[in-house]
Amino acid sequence: MDGILVINKPKEWTSFDVVAKIRNKLGVKKVGHTGTLDPMATGVLVLCLGKATKLAQEMTGYDKEYVAEITLGATTPTDDAEGEITPFPGAKEKEIDEIATALKDFEGEIMQLPPQFSAKKIKGKRAYAMARKGQKVELKPVEVKVNELELLNYKWPIIKLRVLSGKGFYVRSLARDLGEKLGTGGYLSALQRTKVGKYDLSQATTIEEADEKMVQAI
Repeated sequence: MDGILVINKPKEWTSFDVVAKIRNKLGVKKVGHTGTLDPMATGVLVLCLGKATKLAQEMTGYDKEYVAEITLGATTPTDDAEGEITPFPGAKEKEIDEIATALKDFEGEIMQLPPQFSAKKIKGKRAYAMARKGQKVELKPVEVKVNELELLNYKWPIIKLRVLSGKGFYVRSLARDLGEKLGTGGYLSALQRTKVGKYDLSQATTIEEADEKMVQAI
């Protein structure tokens, strides 16, 4: 079986969990994905089956669209809701105009520091593995691109955004950096990926309903 299968990943599943489940369910030995989603995130996970796995590396470079919820007034070590939440000292409610102005600094080509709890490698070791052991994690900012950044809704302390970004962009880092810029702290409290390249939620199926008929030819 060769082709593309678009899954709507549920919360608490890792991308690897989804790959393993589909591999067993459809009886396909070779299954790869085109960009990891953290366990707390939901939405579009594009799987490459059989001969289509040769396209996976290329497809990781596709632009990705997200709907993100950022909570201000607190921080976490993981930059998302998976970590221990610590109230930010002196955080004060911000006006929507302040949010909109701050967001402008995150559009276009920017330098972004990946989260400490990320899959980035440091001397062959994953950053998240080092961070979990309490080891010092020294990551360098990388250039990423934000094509579109739209403020969908804001009611203190919750911001809802639509983000269209290029390869290597971390929405968790955006949450952290926006919170720093506003002087309130901030972390990613919810995330849904709505699109990867031309593949969107309208084409996605659940893990339970996935079958051979839903595999798109390459």
